[in-house]
Amino acid sequence: MSKQIPVHDVTPATGKDSVDLYASREKIYTRAFTGVFRRLRMAGGAVLLLLYFGTVWLNWGGHQAVWWNLPERKFYIFGATIWPQDFILLSGILIVAAFGLFFITVYAGRVWCGYTCPQSVWTWIFMWCEKATEGDRNQRMKLDKSAMSGGKLLRKLAKHSLWLLIGLVTGLTFVGYFAPIRELVVDFFTGQADGWAYFWVGFFTLATYGNAGWLREQVCVYMCPYARFQSVMFDKDTLIVSYDPRRGETRGPRKKGVDPRAKGLGDCIDCTLCVQVCPTGIDIRDGLQIECIGCAACIDACDAVMDKMNYPRGLVSYTTEHNLSGQKTHLLRPRLIGYAIVLLVMIGALASAFATRSLVGLDVSKDRVLYRENAQGQIENVYSLKVMNKDQHDHVYVLDAGGLPGLQLTAQRELRVAAGDSVSLPVQLSIAPEQLPSTTNDITFILRDADDSATEVQAKSRFIGPQIR
Repeated sequence: MSKQIPVHDVTPATGKDSVDLYASREKIYTRAFTGVFRRLRMAGGAVLLLLYFGTVWLNWGGHQAVWWNLPERKFYIFGATIWPQDFILLSGILIVAAFGLFFITVYAGRVWCGYTCPQSVWTWIFMWCEKATEGDRNQRMKLDKSAMSGGKLLRKLAKHSLWLLIGLVTGLTFVGYFAPIRELVVDFFTGQADGWAYFWVGFFTLATYGNAGWLREQVCVYMCPYARFQSVMFDKDTLIVSYDPRRGETRGPRKKGVDPRAKGLGDCIDCTLCVQVCPTGIDIRDGLQIECIGCAACIDACDAVMDKMNYPRGLVSYTTEHNLSGQKTHLLRPRLIGYAIVLLVMIGALASAFATRSLVGLDVSKDRVLYRENAQGQIENVYSLKVMNKDQHDHVYVLDAGGLPGLQLTAQRELRVAAGDSVSLPVQLSIAPEQLPSTTNDITFILRDADDSATEVQAKSRFIGPQIR
């Protein structure tokens, strides 16, 4: 009996049956269309663009309303000044946004991608520029296949110029949230801006141009992590864009007014308009696919065809797997309720944190010299104090120190701090040696609002003295 393990050649034979593991990208030519969901997406996109491009130009309290002032480590968001000590609040905002996205995904799939994702919004803008300069789908396909000519060159230059212009405005606006936009625009075009400003504006210009102009659906399909983990959040009651095969099959062309059932056909006339309008180039009739961003372009296109054929709308629609299989869709289910509860709790906690946060901050840093003896023979410690006014109004604060009987404060007791500003000052504390209970003693700096005694903040530190014998 042979003890050898049999070996079989499993290498696929070359020829017609072999499959390439890499396929070059096929350019997607989207067709123009109209419909309810397109108008909804345009309205939502207009609001988002207005917020993005408009907010940066607003002023509030003598400075830019939304301004991430990195050199001074102060972040202005309308009436609030966020300091590095308040970064936990920004983390809370991100957590709320994440759970909000989870909730929306469980309920309605990838509607974030189709309607509000910046990649999608800017891609739709770039696609409009493409249509305005090169024509609709068939014209663009014909133009790309034709030889280079003066007319083709002008159309291509016009398209790419519009893309770069939109990218430049986008990049300037983004950098404008970190540097005052009014000064940035003037300095940028007069050649007086900082070198980093030119770098970052150029970077975001090219990033916008590349992502929305060239990569497009490749970002959604291959680069975006949301496309990968969304499938684990879907269930059979999640709203998804779907084709109803029970109603649509068998597909086939027919004349208007002919009963499709008499010919053994479904409502789908196989016009492929749902494929031609899809920004990711998929055929929704093949079922739910990872490339689908839930934009409902195929719904608008199909509904228009159904109207022309006098068929009821909804062959392609927002629906659920349970509905497609004839079962009841459950709106309230444990996963959705769980996300909703967590989201509400997080929003409540964040709102409470914002409402109860102190509008004055006090940081204490002790000098590296442990202690010294002053002219009066007292033990003296030196500290550096930083008082931060997080309010949008000027305040006068009164400084005091406690924790040791007989402790004397040598410093400016009343401090006027402008709105959203900070003041640093040196402070000396002194005490008679015989009044020191130990070498290391806990003390407290106390800062009170002169106009509001209820506003008080404390910072702990230590008073160091000589060794007691």
